[in-house]
Amino acid sequence: MGLTLQSTGASILKEMFAVQTDSQADLIVALAGNPNTGKSTVFNSLTGLKQHTGNWPGKTVTNAQGKYTYDGDKYILIDLPGTYSLLANSVEEQIARDFICFGQPHVTVVVADATCLERNLNLVLQIMEITDKVILCVNLMDEARKKGIHVNLNKLSTLLGIPVVGTAARTGEGLLELKETIKSVAKGQIQTRPRHIEYDRLLQEAVEQIEPRVHALLGDKINSRWVALRLLDSDQALFEVMDHFFNFVLSADEALAENLAKAQLFLKKNHIDLNELRDRIVASLIKTAEKISKQVVIVENKNYNYFDRTLDGILTSRFFGIPIMIALLGVVFWLTIKGANYPSALLATIFFHVERYLTFFLHWLGAPALVHEILIHGVYRTLAWVVSVMLPPMAIFFPLFTLLEDLGYLPRVAFNLDHYFKKACAHGKQALTMCMGFGCNAAGVIACRIIDSPRERLLAILTNNFVPCNGRFPTLIALAGIFLVGSAGIFSSLAATIAVLSTIILGILLTFLTSRLLSSTILKGLPSSFTLELPPYRKPQIGKIIIRSIFDRTLFVLGRAVAIAAPAGLIIWVMANFSVQGQSLLAHCAQFLHPFAQLMGLDGYILMAFILGLPANEIVIPILIMGYMAESSMLELDSLLELKQLFLDHGWTWVTAVCMMLFTLNHWPCGTTLWTIRKETQSFKWTLLSFIIPTVTGIIICFLVAQGARILGLV
Repeated sequence: MGLTLQSTGASILKEMFAVQTDSQADLIVALAGNPNTGKSTVFNSLTGLKQHTGNWPGKTVTNAQGKYTYDGDKYILIDLPGTYSLLANSVEEQIARDFICFGQPHVTVVVADATCLERNLNLVLQIMEITDKVILCVNLMDEARKKGIHVNLNKLSTLLGIPVVGTAARTGEGLLELKETIKSVAKGQIQTRPRHIEYDRLLQEAVEQIEPRVHALLGDKINSRWVALRLLDSDQALFEVMDHFFNFVLSADEALAENLAKAQLFLKKNHIDLNELRDRIVASLIKTAEKISKQVVIVENKNYNYFDRTLDGILTSRFFGIPIMIALLGVVFWLTIKGANYPSALLATIFFHVERYLTFFLHWLGAPALVHEILIHGVYRTLAWVVSVMLPPMAIFFPLFTLLEDLGYLPRVAFNLDHYFKKACAHGKQALTMCMGFGCNAAGVIACRIIDSPRERLLAILTNNFVPCNGRFPTLIALAGIFLVGSAGIFSSLAATIAVLSTIILGILLTFLTSRLLSSTILKGLPSSFTLELPPYRKPQIGKIIIRSIFDRTLFVLGRAVAIAAPAGLIIWVMANFSVQGQSLLAHCAQFLHPFAQLMGLDGYILMAFILGLPANEIVIPILIMGYMAESSMLELDSLLELKQLFLDHGWTWVTAVCMMLFTLNHWPCGTTLWTIRKETQSFKWTLLSFIIPTVTGIIICFLVAQGARILGLV
């Protein structure tokens, strides 16, 4: 039972699963488990920083791989997508199943939650049917002890027929024993005898009609009993992979086809259709898991989750759930806005101080003046703006977002918004991708991978830009501060936060409306159901939160932004410095766009600032200042009062400020996000649509507001 590395060669690992090995002596370990079992913590604890992420070949699901060395051997650890089963109802389940079947892992470690073992055993039992080289890692043992839950690991090991190791990965408890057990199973020092699932009599008889022929064809390359069951379940996706892997078309065997037809006829005569068959398979798994759990789990306090239930009664209630969510969102934004001001100013000071040394260096090299202007006033100054304005908010927002995730609150957000997304024919998980978009829309687009349905994933991608990222916050905050709440005095920060929060709520409403419209037109379909697990509230690990949010999110997104902003700086410099008939190209373009921009309550320079700000929203205001002051490079004014006066001198009114805030909320995604959408969808069509949809929405809204204000005589 199970596969060995020698059966097909290490090339399969690279070709089918993008697993990189240094030598054939490397030991492959698959890490499987339900979501919210601490599987990622186990992965990080074992591999440390020796890991990298990518995508599974042909998929948009993250592929995390890591390495560690133990007792002189090198282990390649593959973190499979978190799933509840291997019945291939989603892309994640298909990937996990295919890797365990064909990825040739020497060991498959299944991570389970000690506080809800019965539910997790479902997946354990399914994996045991595929391969015999299985280890059960019962994680979160520390939480189980706190709740008065005791798991008899030795008895559990006896009942399952596989090694069982108890761990608390956060503290490192049991990890050394886990490594030793992995080594023993991988090298054959521990022989496992996995328990077989007891299916009902009719199902077992049908399997027995097929299994002998399957075994004759495939031998011990794969569990013939499990393959027979999948044949009855008509799992076409699995057999396509099997045909490729074994270089043999299983369905082409006449004897097998005949036996399968007899088995299906037998089931039909007993009134068992495909849905009934699947129900019986699942029922057998649940029954077995329940039977085992009752024998090994002792709960001292039946009300161990009373606190979680009480808190959920408040945070997910119909009356308090949404207001609390909005209030928490407001706090996060306020902390981001308030906390980013000083580090942004400090970074800007440092970068522009470094600019002088770079200038001296280029002069020392004897570089021509044109080269200095392009590199320093064009490329470097653009990069300085992007990093100094973008990095501090992300470095605050992403840790706060990860903190809420670590606490277990984000699944409650998805629960609260699931009803509204279903009304819009979208997926409830879109609430999480939307929240991630507040930090960065590119990160929000990547987060859409958690949505299984391709249609609903596209909906989430196409509408993610309706929530403003931290790159648009500075513009929204500045405009709210100088035009809408300028007289709020000591409460100006709070008033600006409320104004920005109102804009954000409008963006969320537009997300619902656009999702519904797309679901009725080009992306027709009904919302799919999904399992939403509300994990227990946990004490966050601050150190790991900071590391994960900075390295996995902040620096990743910032790197893409810098890659796009650098060439954009050159274009901006050319537009501002090359003249035709005594006017810069920027001024000519602004004059050309001015009539159209006026219909939207804007002017030509504002529209040009948005166009040239395509690489990064952070540089829209600096470009606008540069255009108004007819300067050759981007500038920063010393105070908001100076900025307000500059805008007033160029004909701004409160309508101009409101329309610019609305267009800041609703216009094309930045270059980094567009690049990410192209990579995620592998389609220019959907990338173009993601550009058009928010832009057309913004033009219409700004036009209605501007013309409405003029008709009513409000300006």
